[in-house]
Amino acid sequence: MRILIATVTAGAGHLQAAAALDEAWRAYRPRDTVERVDVLDFVPKLYKKMYAEGYVKFVDHAPELYALVFKKTDNPSLMRKMTRLRRAWSKFTTPKFVSHLKRFKPDVVLCPHFLPLEIMGSLQAKGWKGDPPYTVSVVTDFEAHALWMEPSVDLYCVAAEETKHRLVARGAIADNVKVTGIPISAKFSSRPDAGSVRKHYGLRDDLLTLLVLGGGFGMGPVEEILCELDKFRRPAQVIVVAGRNEELRTKLASRDWRHPTHVLGFVTNMHELMTVADLIISKPGGLTTSEALAMGKPLFILNPIPGQEAANSDFLLEHAAAAKANRVEDLPFRLDDLVKSKKLTSLAKAAKALGKPSAARDICEEVCRRVKGC
Repeated sequence: MRILIATVTAGAGHLQAAAALDEAWRAYRPRDTVERVDVLDFVPKLYKKMYAEGYVKFVDHAPELYALVFKKTDNPSLMRKMTRLRRAWSKFTTPKFVSHLKRFKPDVVLCPHFLPLEIMGSLQAKGWKGDPPYTVSVVTDFEAHALWMEPSVDLYCVAAEETKHRLVARGAIADNVKVTGIPISAKFSSRPDAGSVRKHYGLRDDLLTLLVLGGGFGMGPVEEILCELDKFRRPAQVIVVAGRNEELRTKLASRDWRHPTHVLGFVTNMHELMTVADLIISKPGGLTTSEALAMGKPLFILNPIPGQEAANSDFLLEHAAAAKANRVEDLPFRLDDLVKSKKLTSLAKAAKALGKPSAARDICEEVCRRVKGC
């Protein structure tokens, strides 16, 4: 079989989900031909720059406006009315991807971003020569925005039962929606030796360990978080991941902090860092959330992006797998309360119950169960 995994660079999560699906399919069916592509590699450079960088800047500098756009467009009826305009625009921006798609002739297209789904919908509306590929919408948050819904979708793979019921309420066929979890790397199914990880980073095993994440692009109030942690009076040690933001990493590493603090850049061993963490302080992106849950680690949520991250935050809070503060300056008090009340243990237990570490493999198996000749 020929498998195409089509994603888009718009935040790190979609790329990580695509990589997890690639890894899982190759392990599950090593004789298949698998290709992973970024749709933006096929569009004009200016459009790629606007799409990839525009999203990050939009979210970072105008979160309230982003929230308004997110809410207004999260309407299946409106999206259907805009179908002609969206597909007319994609005709000018994605012809190279369409040509590649037709040359590759996939049997299955896995889409951990909604833009490829839009393109598949446009092609289906025009009519395929022969059987169209089996198209899978792999939703990478705990709430499915209307953009994830396309008539061309044969199967929706979603994070939780709540996500499924939302899609069904909006018109999806229940049998075509499968609760698999969000695909993450197989590394998060392993259990690294915590003692070895602590030794590698010079961490003590008798201190509260806080893992502060800035995401793949080093977004969020990471510096402000560390400044507030300086006000936390209980003994602790901190690991900070600044992602690809080298300027932030250098700035943080040059400071003297109250608690022993290890400042890292982009890492490939997040599963090891999560293994030794007692609490993860982060924005609740779909992939970060899924990785933490798979490792049985609770999150402390600060300033979630209005829209999908706010929905992820609500999901975690409803299931008692996270704590949240609306202002960074509340962090020392809230953290002290968590430690004093021993709530961290119950949060971790709830997180572990929600975790789906085999989601990527489960998606592959579900697709193969439904596709003829698999």
